Amino acid sequence: MEIREALEIFSQTHPGMVRSHNEDSVACEPACGLVVLADGMGGYNAGEVASGIAVSVVTSEISQKLLNASPVEMDGNDGEELGVSLLRSNIQKANASIFHAAQSQPQYAGMGTTIVSGLFYDNRVAVGHVGDSRMYRLRGELLETITRDHSLLQEQIDSGMISLADARLSKNKNLVTRAVGIDDYVEPEIHMHDVVVGDIYLLCSDGLNDMVKDEDIQSTLFALQANLPLAASQLIQMANDNGGRDNVSVILVKIKGKFAVPRGWPAKLLSWFKK
Repeated sequence: MEIREALEIFSQTHPGMVRSHNEDSVACEPACGLVVLADGMGGYNAGEVASGIAVSVVTSEISQKLLNASPVEMDGNDGEELGVSLLRSNIQKANASIFHAAQSQPQYAGMGTTIVSGLFYDNRVAVGHVGDSRMYRLRGELLETITRDHSLLQEQIDSGMISLADARLSKNKNLVTRAVGIDDYVEPEIHMHDVVVGDIYLLCSDGLNDMVKDEDIQSTLFALQANLPLAASQLIQMANDNGGRDNVSVILVKIKGKFAVPRGWPAKLLSWFKK
């Protein structure tokens, strides 16, 4: 099945109930199975600029490269699959672009952004992220977080300094330990996960998970999995009903069918027709 037919994708973003403007950015490229979400930070509109640059660079570069290449090809430079290599290199390219803009334009000094991205191919998803924007997976009735926040709070949880229950009340929620554009180099965290037909993947900014408990996210996704636009709207409404202290953005991806990449002579024939 073609990737466009195998995935159902829906995205929505909202400024929340407190912020005057929205510093989140989202993008979806169904033709190549790419989804990207970024949560910007910085004074005035710098956060919006940073997240916009990150999403634009990653989506445009990856979608352009995959017009004439397969994500399962091996990258000769680093020995990784091209899909993984593209996620890593273009998050780093976005980092360089944001860092350069912040250094050269005083009004953008110190700007940066989180990013979480998923590239679906060959019945798997390559996940690349920096910061505390998350990807969740609903499989059956089980909701799991498949990214690990790059944050001071997560480090405190991992070290046993604070419990999960106390973490929800912490004032350190928004202190990230890694972000795109703050330094001249960033190392994205990249993982690969097998997908199953029926899975739902949720990418979100912390404006959702800071306001809505994971168990409420789970129950909403499970109840509304047949209607992704309604599920997205309901998640955002819940965040706003609970205070909406930050911008809130979601991307939902439902796996409707298998999408293995063709190999052997059929793949060569298909690539010949595409030229």
